[in-house]
Amino acid sequence: MDLKNAAVLVTGGSCGIGLETARLLRVRGARVAICARHQDILEAAAKEIGALPIVADVSKEDDVLRMTSTVLKEYSDYNVLINNAGFGSFASLLELTGDEFFRVWETNVLGAMLVARESAKHFVGRSYGNIVNISSTAGQRGFANGTAYCSSKFAVHAMTECWRAELRQHNIRVMQVNPSEVQTSFGEAESTHTTAENPTKLHASDIGHLIVSMLETEDRGFVTESTIWATNPK
Repeated sequence: MDLKNAAVLVTGGSCGIGLETARLLRVRGARVAICARHQDILEAAAKEIGALPIVADVSKEDDVLRMTSTVLKEYSDYNVLINNAGFGSFASLLELTGDEFFRVWETNVLGAMLVARESAKHFVGRSYGNIVNISSTAGQRGFANGTAYCSSKFAVHAMTECWRAELRQHNIRVMQVNPSEVQTSFGEAESTHTTAENPTKLHASDIGHLIVSMLETEDRGFVTESTIWATNPK
């Protein structure tokens, strides 16, 4: 697609992968709305890149309905969802609580489904749209202490395949990106804090460039899934 014709919603857009993707989309000429839960951080990020801020928690259905309604009011030709909101929580099986498990799933899985559902309703009506789900290499292979996070990202992979099977007939491209470790805040809280830069590890902008390149593929085709690793991290 020509990103000058893109009207985009980026969830989890106030920091990390979401913010860097939104920044690159704006550079390409797209109109971009970003959502996050913390108003002050969100509004600062939106002002920095020239995006529309929408305070919302994707795990809350009423918030999602209000958010997508706002996007459609601002961009009646809304056509790209970057389903990025998510966080990691790690504990051994012996220590993992049900509350913590479901907290991860509420954002990473339920939230992704709710935003995709409301976006897809509009995309189907237009017979066009793009959904990019941000998963992880943790959705391809589990690891110790990763029960909550890995299972949520395996679920995102499954949902991506289901939505692709349902939506292709409506000219909707459903894509997935699987980053390995990225230098960005990764807990539940949105944060502008960053650690000292490691030039050998992936940066959030690397993931943003990959997402943009997938979207810029001509609409007659699409990259179903792409995994990105750091070449030789130290």
